[in-house]
Amino acid sequence: MKITLFSLAVMLLFVSSGFAQKTASPFNALSPQEMKEGWKLLFDGKTTAGWRGAYKAAFPEKGWEVQEGMLTVQPSGGGEAANGGDIVTVDEYSSFDFRLDFKLTEGANSGIKYFVTEQQPRTPGSAIGLEYQLLDDARHPDAKLGINGNRTLASLYDVMPAANKKPNPIGEWNQARIVVRGKHVEHWLNGVKVLSYERGGKGFLAHKAESKFKERKEFGEAARGHILLQDHGNQVFFRNIKIRVLN
Repeated sequence: MKITLFSLAVMLLFVSSGFAQKTASPFNALSPQEMKEGWKLLFDGKTTAGWRGAYKAAFPEKGWEVQEGMLTVQPSGGGEAANGGDIVTVDEYSSFDFRLDFKLTEGANSGIKYFVTEQQPRTPGSAIGLEYQLLDDARHPDAKLGINGNRTLASLYDVMPAANKKPNPIGEWNQARIVVRGKHVEHWLNGVKVLSYERGGKGFLAHKAESKFKERKEFGEAARGHILLQDHGNQVFFRNIKIRVLN
């Protein structure tokens, strides 16, 4: 059989496309290597299993949506925990490597909190915890508040600013990563470490003393806690949410 250059090119394209489909990492799934390393999915792309509302026994009946492999907090005018409210992991964690992809809409504000303990009596607004800030720095006024940019994207909200950030544009996906080993904490954005600190350390306490949390002696000191995704009234998309417990 005579094989022309055109038919050979078509065959190669077909083979390469099939290879790409077999080797590409799907969203909301773990690779064999990740499973071997002990990673656990916290969102399967289809359900809200593993999550519940903050201070609630069940997942919120409104304000959040699972669609097209994304977990989405719906827009509701920018109020803090005023619609569906925050959601938290059912499980609590102490030392861990946590990652997710997020996509902000224009002017959006949200956050990833950790060491959330749902203390009573419940505080107004969002549940208290250390927060990896998610923010459209260029359009949301919160970016200009606080001290030295400590309310901007990937910062420890109102406490310590992130540095050397390389975010993708609004409307595109970014990866947030939070690594906790005992008292040591790191914030990462798109594969770059942008902040590190020691919970309870001198630097942390000095910044805390200038923050809105200065009167909260227990802030940041919990031995373990839930991970929280914040409802701040703006539309934000999440996917590929996963965690690995560290010894």
